[in-house]
Amino acid sequence: MMEQLNQTLFLLINATPASSESVIQLAIFLAKDLINIVPLLIVILWLWGQRRQITAQREVVIKTAIALIVSVSLSWIIGHIFPHDRPFVEGIGYNFLHHAPDDSFPSDHGTVIFTFALAFLFWHRLWSGVVLFAIACAIAWSRVYLGVHWPLDMLGGLLVGFCSCLLAQIIWNIWGEQIYKRLHQIHRFCFALLIRKGWVRD
Repeated sequence: MMEQLNQTLFLLINATPASSESVIQLAIFLAKDLINIVPLLIVILWLWGQRRQITAQREVVIKTAIALIVSVSLSWIIGHIFPHDRPFVEGIGYNFLHHAPDDSFPSDHGTVIFTFALAFLFWHRLWSGVVLFAIACAIAWSRVYLGVHWPLDMLGGLLVGFCSCLLAQIIWNIWGEQIYKRLHQIHRFCFALLIRKGWVRD
C-alpha cells in the first residue's frame, strides 16, 4: 500500500521528456546547488553579527551542527538497515540528474536541508525557519522531479531531521555550556588576527 502510494506520487511529480527544459534546468539548480546555503549561513552566523546577538547566533550554529551530525549518522544507519533502490534503478519514471545507484531512503539532501530548516525554526527566528523550510521543500521537489528520489525519501529526511533536532537539544541541555566554551577558545585561537583587526567578532 505504502509502496504503491510512493510510486503513484513519484509518477505525478517526475518530469518527462515533454517537460519544459527551463523547468528541468531550474530543478537541477535547486537539486545540486541550493544546498550550499547550509555552510554559507553557518559561517555568516558564526563570524558576524551584532555584539549583543553573537552569542545567541553561535549557540544556534552549534546546535544546528550537532543536529546535522546526528541526522547524517541516522540517515546512514537507516539506509543500511532499510535499503531501497532509487526510481531509475527500478526502471520507473525518467531520470534527468546523474546519480550513483546507491540507497535512496532517506534522502541525504532532504535530511540535511530539512534538519537545517527545522533547526532555524526551533532555535533562530520563525521567519528564517519558514523561508528555509520553503527552500527545503523546493529541493525535495526538485530531486523527485528529476527522478533521483521517491517522495517518501524526502518525508524520511524530514522525520530524521525532526528527531535529530530533538536529540541535539537534549545534548545541548547536558553539555552545551562546555561545548560552547571549548569552541569559543578554538575560535579565538584560529581567528586571533582577524578579531584584532575587527573583521570578525570575538
